[in-house]
Amino acid sequence: MKNHVIIGGSSGIGAALTEILAAKGDKVYATYNTTENYTEIPGVEYHQLNVLEDELDLDFAPDTVDGIVYCPGSINLKPFKRLKPSSFVDDFNLQVVGAIKVIQGLSDRMKSSHDPSIVFFSTVAVSMGYNFHTQVATSKGAIEGLSKSLAAEFAPKIRVNCIAPSLTDTPLASKLLSTDEKKQANANLHPLKKIGTSEDIAEMAAFLLSTKSSWMSGQVLHVDGGMSSLRV
Repeated sequence: MKNHVIIGGSSGIGAALTEILAAKGDKVYATYNTTENYTEIPGVEYHQLNVLEDELDLDFAPDTVDGIVYCPGSINLKPFKRLKPSSFVDDFNLQVVGAIKVIQGLSDRMKSSHDPSIVFFSTVAVSMGYNFHTQVATSKGAIEGLSKSLAAEFAPKIRVNCIAPSLTDTPLASKLLSTDEKKQANANLHPLKKIGTSEDIAEMAAFLLSTKSSWMSGQVLHVDGGMSSLRV
C-alpha cells in the first residue's frame, strides 16, 4: 500500500485519480479548497487546504509519502490586452507557487519511500500556441520547467513528471463545454474526435505514480486526443 497526497482531490481529475488509487488499496490524503459537496470515498482522508495561504498546514500528511499530485488550476481565456498583470500574478500563485510550497513542505517525507513520484499538470497550449491562452500557457509553461528542473535535482531518488492534456470535460472547463454543440465543436478539433475525460487523465497520473513507470522522470506527456502531434 502506498501513501498519496492529492492536492485538489475533491473534483475533476483529482477526484477521478483519488477514486482509482483508493480502489487499488492505496491510502489517499485528498485536499479541497471550498468544495464541500464531494463524494467521500472509503479509505480517503479529506482535508481543507488553501494553497494561496503564505504558510500551508501539511501536518495531515503521513511520515512517508509515496506520491504527490498537484491538481489546482484555472482557465481564463481572454485577449492579451484585456488581461491585467495582476491576473498573471494571481494565476502564477495558484498554479506554480502553490505547487512549490507543497513540494517544499512534503519532499522530505518522500525520502523514506521506495519509489516516490511527483505529478504535475500542464496544458497542450504550452507547446501549440493558441489565441487567448497567454495566461494559462504562461503558468503552465513554468510548471513544465519546474517539472524538468526538479526531476534533475531530485534524481535518482524522486521521479517528477508532468501531464499536458487538451481540453478535458471537468468542472474547470464547464463554461467551455456548457452545451452539446460546444462539446461537439471542441471534439471535432481533436484528431480522435472526442473530448477527454477526467478518467483519461487520471489513469495516466496513476501510471506515473506506480512502479510501472519507475524508469520515467522529467517527461511532459501529452494526453490530448492527438492535438499536439497529428494533423488529420
